[in-house]
Amino acid sequence: MADLPTKQQILDWISENPTQTNKRDIARAFGIKGQQRIDLKRMLKELEADGHLEKRRKTYRDPEKLPPVSVLRVEPPDADGDLFARPLEWQGEGPEPKVLVMTRASDPALGGGDRILARLTEVKQDSHTYEARLIRKIGSNPRRVLGVFRKGDEGGRIVPVDKGVDKEWRVGPDQMHGAKDGELVEAETVGPKGRMGLPAARIVTRLGDPSAAKAVSLIAIHQHGIPDEFPDEVIAEADRQKPVGMGDREDLRELPLVTIDPADARDHDDAVLAIPDDDPKNPGGFRVWVAIADVAAYVTPGSALDREARKRGNSTYFPDRVVPMLPERLSGDLCSLHEGVPRACIAVEMTLDSGGNKIAHRFTRAMMKSVASLNYQEVQAARDGDPNEACAPLMDEVIDPLFDAYAAMARARAERQPLDLDLPERRIELTEAGQVKSVAFKDRLDAHRLIEEFMVTANVAAAEELFARRRPLLYRVHEEPDPTRLDSLREVAQASGFNLAKGQVLHTRHLNRLLEQAEGTEFDELINMSTLRSMQQAYYTPENFGHFGLALKSYAHFTSPIRRYADLLVHRALITGHKWGDDGLSEADIERLEATAEHISDTERRSMAAERDTTDRYLAAYLADRVGNEFTGKISGIQRFGAFVRLDETGADGLIPIRTMGREYFHFDRDSQTLMGSDTGLVMSVGDEVTVRLTEAEPVTGGLMLELLELRGKAMPKGPQGPQRGRPKKGKAVRAKKKRDKTARKVKRTRR
Repeated sequence: MADLPTKQQILDWISENPTQTNKRDIARAFGIKGQQRIDLKRMLKELEADGHLEKRRKTYRDPEKLPPVSVLRVEPPDADGDLFARPLEWQGEGPEPKVLVMTRASDPALGGGDRILARLTEVKQDSHTYEARLIRKIGSNPRRVLGVFRKGDEGGRIVPVDKGVDKEWRVGPDQMHGAKDGELVEAETVGPKGRMGLPAARIVTRLGDPSAAKAVSLIAIHQHGIPDEFPDEVIAEADRQKPVGMGDREDLRELPLVTIDPADARDHDDAVLAIPDDDPKNPGGFRVWVAIADVAAYVTPGSALDREARKRGNSTYFPDRVVPMLPERLSGDLCSLHEGVPRACIAVEMTLDSGGNKIAHRFTRAMMKSVASLNYQEVQAARDGDPNEACAPLMDEVIDPLFDAYAAMARARAERQPLDLDLPERRIELTEAGQVKSVAFKDRLDAHRLIEEFMVTANVAAAEELFARRRPLLYRVHEEPDPTRLDSLREVAQASGFNLAKGQVLHTRHLNRLLEQAEGTEFDELINMSTLRSMQQAYYTPENFGHFGLALKSYAHFTSPIRRYADLLVHRALITGHKWGDDGLSEADIERLEATAEHISDTERRSMAAERDTTDRYLAAYLADRVGNEFTGKISGIQRFGAFVRLDETGADGLIPIRTMGREYFHFDRDSQTLMGSDTGLVMSVGDEVTVRLTEAEPVTGGLMLELLELRGKAMPKGPQGPQRGRPKKGKAVRAKKKRDKTARKVKRTRR
């Protein structure tokens, strides 16, 4: 009888014979028979328990090596046109091996996202460790799943992190990718569920501990498919860039331009200056400069940097990190207008009259040097009479003229009447470890408004300049409200005792008048939120449809090419229009302008959703240890399944499920956005003040569950004993509606 092999001999044999890995093959290879098979089984189980082997059905293999036939996901071609692929069956602890796909003339075309079954050969190359030959293409773009893995006896299951999704996925023992219980994982579906049980999924990426502070934004990044790692060729191209020289640029280095940004700003891409106009024909006027980093000088059409920037569309900002559109070498260095450092820029000089109206402008490609990098708070403090060391020397020449010019521009803004919604922004402050330290609402300072107004005016100048030069560009468009949504807003306004005129062309001043009527009343929140919901979403397009919200006929994004691809294209159009160089808008840029507009509008919405989800998760984590506490808030939304409440203290949104509102049936009225009790006639609507108890806070999903305690200052009625789950009686519903309408008419008469 042969001697039993050592564990190392078994591992070596499996490594050398990856196609013969079941227990019978191993026993035959070492001449093991009879009673020794029991010992072999014990040794294999010990190797599996120690993590040296992975059992896949009836076979064993080394988890640090890929199987000879494997499923791969193809990555987009690199700069050299080579196709690499990610192994979907990697079980090892170390980094995934790189796989080069060796295509043949007879193979079907492959692209990024395609899933293939391939035969692998291990090689020793610097750029890759496996080469793959296509067996067959098995599909592309399966549904992605993000959740927490829960290990079971046979594989496990994935609990989703999405709010409101209660469906789970099962993971087979050969689809676990080495995931441990409780890890955050990314998976893809592998087919419909069977007649019984859950749909199946295959884990493709392990993301670590979901409760870790830094995992919050990571969840959103993966959930929304935001590219967060730059390809090697993009980093290499960025690292090769050198500072742009003077060349034919206009020399603005003697102008005292300053950057004004948040205190924690990661980049500085715009600088400003205001100078009283000495032209006697323009008394009380100003010359305002806005200088923007010349990103187009470094990110040229068709380059690896350009392809990646277009793919990302924009930067995405989270409380703990930024996923930038451009690598740090550009966004944080060459294209950041650092204090005292010469930097290439594209600048616009705008002439304003005493009323703040722009009466002329000119663009130039230049070289500038910022005299100071300031933040909003210190600039505001300086204007209010308390300048620090950085601001004191700049008061007369820089800071006071900036505010004086803004005062004039504010008069022009008041005349134009852009939409004036009161929507405070939240600020989440984190500790160094990434835990939520505090949640507060951001201050709205005149220093913020100053920069915003300068940027808006520069964007208008860019759109007008390119239109005058007949150059193609991407406009930033915000269309008028949809008539149906506008009718809903009008109904809410009338029920609240206010008036929104009908039968005339709608202007923002009409909406501002409505907002002014509601300001300071119990309907303030309701009218602001209803007005916001009536608005269309802004987007990019080569066609000019105007910007309704800003009350502008022509508008483009010019001021942030570091973080928005649209702005980079506007810069290129200006370069071409002024014949400043050969790095302007290319023919390829022009041909796909419409497709680019649609793509970057989508990436912008993707980033907004990811940022919103991350904020929700941070707020849930912040409130998790306050479950059971009472909070005040206002109803922010009504749905058939319950009411959403925005808490006053943090701005967090939570749900009051309709099943917890008492024992009566609540009727949902979609048109009026109300819930009405069938027995008590109680009506809940958007804007109502409530007191709630926090019953659940789930940081992984960002979900908050609430219990309604008081509505409009009164305790919730208990309702009749026993469940009331039928439809409301018609008589009671009608009487309750009449009572509500009568109250609305009373309010309306009072407000007249």
